[in-house]
Amino acid sequence: MTSVELTAGDVARWALHAGLPLPDERRPDVAAVANHIHSVIHTLRELDFGETPPAAAYTVEGVAADAAL
Repeated sequence: MTSVELTAGDVARWALHAGLPLPDERRPDVAAVANHIHSVIHTLRELDFGETPPAAAYTVEGVAADAAL
């Protein structure tokens, strides 16, 4: 799979398409973050989990089912 880096212009165009105009000074930072996220997702897609069941299949014992942090 070939990776294509987003440019500041690409980011501005996609943001405007989504109805989120992006100030000029933010475009390079947003492009850098988007490219980093893309590289992480690309790496995750290459992992071979084999027969590993999804996380929902596991039960944690001895832990209270409390969503409070």
